[in-house]
Amino acid sequence: MKKGVSLLVALVAVVFVGSTVLATGGPEVIVLHAKKGDVHFQHHKHQERAKCGECHHYKGPDGKQVIDEKAEHAQKCENCHNKSFPNKKLNKPMKAFHKNCKDCHKKHKAPTKCSFCHKK
Repeated sequence: MKKGVSLLVALVAVVFVGSTVLATGGPEVIVLHAKKGDVHFQHHKHQERAKCGECHHYKGPDGKQVIDEKAEHAQKCENCHNKSFPNKKLNKPMKAFHKNCKDCHKKHKAPTKCSFCHKK
C-alpha cells in the first residue's frame, strides 16, 4: 500500500513539474558552470523582455540558421558552437553567450561587468 501511494505521489509530482516547465516555456533558472564562477541565468526574467528567437536558433534542413520564436527545436548550444563551427569568434558556447548577452545588456543599459553574472 505504501509503495502504491509513494508511486502515485511521485507520478503526480513528475506530471506537475513537467507540465509547469512546458506551460511556462522552460526552467525558471538555468545554471551555467564557468571557471570564473557559475552563472545563474534568470530564464523567466529574460523571457519577459526578449523573444525566444533572440537566443534560440537551429539549423534548418537546408543548413541555414532558423530563428525559433517558440524554441521548439532548442538543443544544446555545443551541438553547433564547437571546434567545427566556421566562425572562430563563436566556436564555443561561452563565446556565443558573451557576444549575445553583452550586446543585449549594452542595448538595454544593463550591467556588463563579469561579476554581475559570474558568482563565485
